[in-house]
Amino acid sequence: MPLQRAPLAEQAAAAVADGIRAGRWAVGDRLPGEAQLAEELGVGRSTVREAVRVLAGAGMVESRQGAGTYVRAAARSGWGEALRRAEVVEVVEAREALEVEGARLAAERRTEEDLAALDAALAERAAAVGGPAEAYVDADLAFHRAVVAAAGNPLLLELVDLLRERVRTAMLDYLRLQGEADPPAEHDLHARIVERVRQGDAEGAARAARGHLVALARRAGGVPAA
Repeated sequence: MPLQRAPLAEQAAAAVADGIRAGRWAVGDRLPGEAQLAEELGVGRSTVREAVRVLAGAGMVESRQGAGTYVRAAARSGWGEALRRAEVVEVVEAREALEVEGARLAAERRTEEDLAALDAALAERAAAVGGPAEAYVDADLAFHRAVVAAAGNPLLLELVDLLRERVRTAMLDYLRLQGEADPPAEHDLHARIVERVRQGDAEGAARAARGHLVALARRAGGVPAA
């Protein structure tokens, strides 16, 4: 049953879920290993790992250290989705702690090179809208990293880099839950951050960065602290 269309991880998860519902694997059964599932589905092992993580978040399977992955339920759990939404909101709150101050400092310290990098990152983010979720999220994260880089604080940038993979995972979860990559207002919010940084408006840049993250958290199911 090879898969043809992106996102492959979501399709792989759906294929395994169909097998569970059809009785191929009953509750309590151990799923085949990564290599076998990857061969059956026609995808890479990393895609299989992501698919298992999706199903685990939905409450259908659980991974046991050193023992493999086992079927927990024959249907997706509403609790799984609720928990994933909660995790996304927590990540947004962590981003707010770093990126709002990053935008404020960027407005005070940005150089012409920083502004050119921000313009390029904003354009690349816009070009990624409508494409693969992974490419879109990477472009979005690159934009926000460029804002923090313009703050001229290496430690702040290092903290952003340390959180990158966790943020990336949460944002991919968000896209799967939301089903919409980029509402039209999103580009305007990002462009506003760049404009406030360009103008040297520290408070305006901070407000724009916070406004974007508040809107993101609301769509994910919660609101970060103001």
